[in-house]
Amino acid sequence: MNDITELERRITAALDRIGAGISGIGGSGDSTAETAKLREALEAEQTVNAQLEERVKAIRDRQEQTVSALEAEVARLREAAGQHQAELQRLKRIGAQLRQNNVALREANEQGVGDAHLINKAMLTELDALRTTREADRTELDAILGALKPLLEGGLNA
Repeated sequence: MNDITELERRITAALDRIGAGISGIGGSGDSTAETAKLREALEAEQTVNAQLEERVKAIRDRQEQTVSALEAEVARLREAAGQHQAELQRLKRIGAQLRQNNVALREANEQGVGDAHLINKAMLTELDALRTTREADRTELDAILGALKPLLEGGLNA
């Protein structure tokens, strides 16, 4: 920003010199030399101004690319959060079913009646819970790897 302020100050100073030179052209014998100096100063300032415009354009382009990349990352993270939420709901359902099965098993054991169907159902539910936990862990690992991948690629390119 200091460069921009400095360039603006220089442009303003050049325009002031040009204005002073134009008003002094009528009475000065050195008007041709003064006009040449003013034209030279004007061309220099126009060059500086064009360079400044190119810098501003490059900054805008980089900013737009950064914003686009961030928007894509937000969309990806939202999708991952939705997947995590779905896995969490599934884990809650399985946990509730597992608790119900355990209550039924305890009641059957209190009555001295071992029910093979209840034991099988509890084991199947536990296996389902383990699979769901594994899937949730895998989703979390994929999210971590996805976040690390750009960092690793950036480190390799540097």
